[in-house]
Amino acid sequence: MLTAKPPTTAEPTARQMLPAERRASLSLASIFAMRMLGLFLVLPVFALEAGKYPGGDDAALVGLAMGIYGLTQGVLQIPFGMASDRFGRKRVILIGLVIFALGSFVAAGANNLTWLIVGRSLQGAGAISAAVTALLADMTRDAVRTKAMALIGASIGLMFALSLVLAPVLAALIGLSGLFALTGILVLICMAVVQWVVPPEPAMSAKPASRLSGLKEVLTHADLLRLDLGAFILHAVQLAMWVAIPSMLVQAGLAKAAHWQVYLPAVLLSFVFMGGLFALERRGQLKAAFLGSISLIALVQISLWWALGQAPSVWLLGGALFVFFVGFNVLEASQPSLASRVAPAHSRGAALGVYNTVQSLGFFVGGFGGGWLAKHHGFEALFVGCFALMALWLAAAWSMRSIPQSAS
Repeated sequence: MLTAKPPTTAEPTARQMLPAERRASLSLASIFAMRMLGLFLVLPVFALEAGKYPGGDDAALVGLAMGIYGLTQGVLQIPFGMASDRFGRKRVILIGLVIFALGSFVAAGANNLTWLIVGRSLQGAGAISAAVTALLADMTRDAVRTKAMALIGASIGLMFALSLVLAPVLAALIGLSGLFALTGILVLICMAVVQWVVPPEPAMSAKPASRLSGLKEVLTHADLLRLDLGAFILHAVQLAMWVAIPSMLVQAGLAKAAHWQVYLPAVLLSFVFMGGLFALERRGQLKAAFLGSISLIALVQISLWWALGQAPSVWLLGGALFVFFVGFNVLEASQPSLASRVAPAHSRGAALGVYNTVQSLGFFVGGFGGGWLAKHHGFEALFVGCFALMALWLAAAWSMRSIPQSAS
C-alpha cells in the first residue's frame, strides 16, 4: 500500500497546500494536460476528418473509431490501478505512457479507418488515469484534495478550450495524421515530467494479502458505486453531445474554423464558477453543488433538444455550452476527490481504477452510442437519451450522504 506523509501543518494553514503538495498537483496536472491536449486536438475535427478515410462514410464506424479509446481504457484501468497499488505508481504510469505514445504514432501512420481504430485502441490501452489520480491522492491531504483534483479538472478544461482553437488550424496544416503525431510527442514529454519533475512517490509499505479482496471491497462499496455511475454518465453524455454540436453550429451559420469563438468563451467563463465550489465545500454544502450541477447538465440536454426544432442560434448554443461546462467542471473536480476520500486507503488504486474504468466506458458508449443514435434516429433521440441518463444519475445521487468538510 502507498501511504501519504502525515500532515504537519497547523490548523490556520490546514487548507493551504504545502510546497510538496503544490509541486505534486501542478506536475501531475501537467501530465493530464499534455496527454488530454493530444486527445482533444482530434475531437473537434475527428468526425469530419475521419470521413475522408476509406469507410469514413459510415457514421457508426466513425463513432466506433472515436469511442474505441474509451473501451480499451475501460478494460485496463482496473488492472493498471491495482498494479500501481502493488508495484508503485510511477512505474505503472511510465508503462502506460509508452503504450499511449505507440498508439498515437500508429494512428498517425494509418491510411484507412481500420488502422485508425487500431491506433485509437492502443492509445486507450495506456490507461494511466487511475494511477495518476491515486498518486495525487497519496501526496495530498483530504483538506486540499478537492483543490488538487480541481487543478487537474481545470487543466483538462483549459486544454479542451485550447484544442478547440488550435484543432481547425492544425488540421488544415498537418491533417489528422499530424495531430496524432503531435499527440505522441506530447506523451514523450509527459514521460520526462514523470521521471524528473513529479516528486518521489511515498514509500511502499506492507501490502494486503489479497488484491482480489481489495477489488471486491471497492465493488461492493455503495458510495463508490454511486460515484462510478456518475463518472460513466457524465463522460458518455460529454462525448455523445459532440457527435451533434459541431453540425448544429454549422447549421447555425458558423463556419467550422470559427467554432472556437463559441467553445473558448464558454469554457473560460465557466472557470469563474470554480471558486464557488471550494466555498461551498468549506461550508459543508458540496452535496448541493453536486446535485445542482447534475441538474444543470440535464437542462442543457432539454435546451439542445428544443433548439433542434427551431432555427439554430449561435447564442443559444453558446449559452447552453457555457451552462454545460459550469456543471461539468464542478463534477469533474469533485467526483474523483470524493472517490479518493471514501475509498479504503489500501485499495485506493483499485477504487480509482474502477472509477476510471467506468469513466472510459462512458467515453466509448457516448462516442459509439451517440453515433448510432444520430445515424438511425437523429439528434433528437441523442439528446433525449442524454437527458434520460442525467435524470437517472440525479435520482441515484439524491440519497448520497452529505459530504463532511474534511474526511478522515
